[in-house]
Amino acid sequence: MSAQEPSEKVRTIREAVMTTLRSIYDPEIPVNIYDIGLIYDIDITEAGEVEIKMTLTSPQCPVAESLPPDVEKQVSETEGVTAATVHVVWEPTWNPDMMSEDAKLELNMF
Repeated sequence: MSAQEPSEKVRTIREAVMTTLRSIYDPEIPVNIYDIGLIYDIDITEAGEVEIKMTLTSPQCPVAESLPPDVEKQVSETEGVTAATVHVVWEPTWNPDMMSEDAKLELNMF
């Protein structure tokens, strides 16, 4: 295994975290926060510590104060996770091109 390749434990935690993120929805858009492109980075240590960089659709988002702590709480309750931290970042600025194909299809954006 190369130094950059994650261990089986980290891969398992990543899958669980992604499942959790796909269960969290932006209340204004009927698509989960992962597929809508709000999650920019997920870093996981061997100890199960998860650090997430995420954004919001805009700084004026009505859930700007509640969504990131909710994400942090739900991820911290995910199996294998020992701690979770969410950092809200604004660069790059979110735009609809960041959405997955599934999200675009669900919102009829083709």
